[in-house]
Amino acid sequence: MVTSRGPRFRLVYAEAFAEPPYDETETDVAAALRRLRSQTGKATFRGALASASDGEVIGMAYGYPLGPQTGWWDQLTLPVPDEMRREDGRRTFGLMELAVRAAWRRQGIARRLHGAVLDGTEVGRILLNVHPDSKAAVAVYRAWGYRKTGDARPWTGADPHDVMLLDLH
Repeated sequence: MVTSRGPRFRLVYAEAFAEPPYDETETDVAAALRRLRSQTGKATFRGALASASDGEVIGMAYGYPLGPQTGWWDQLTLPVPDEMRREDGRRTFGLMELAVRAAWRRQGIARRLHGAVLDGTEVGRILLNVHPDSKAAVAVYRAWGYRKTGDARPWTGADPHDVMLLDLH
């Protein structure tokens, strides 16, 4: 998957996250692609690409269920109760990335990608991080039923991100 799809994920990622508030550089994109290579090695990894009728890649989503040793909850600036952070590889799907290229937004593509990457999973909830200044993304997630559960710094030097959770039950 990495070799054949990596460049397609890269195109979407590089375009979507070059915009404010992310302002990611080529170095940031390269780091994201290294993380993607590592993540695709997980047996439970799930990814989806959206393409236009001419084959042009226009969006992507990917993630995987969080295992017992996940560090996701350790990134929160304030701790959450142990029951919230308990993971077993089936409880929570970590949505690592969801992005649609600018020219293709507001057409329901993100919603379809969200559904495609989660289709057939049997998790009880979905967890993601989003930059709070990405107003459109935050609004979409709230409209889909996500609620903010805390703040996190997903990597060293990162701006604080909203940690959002969608309960599926």
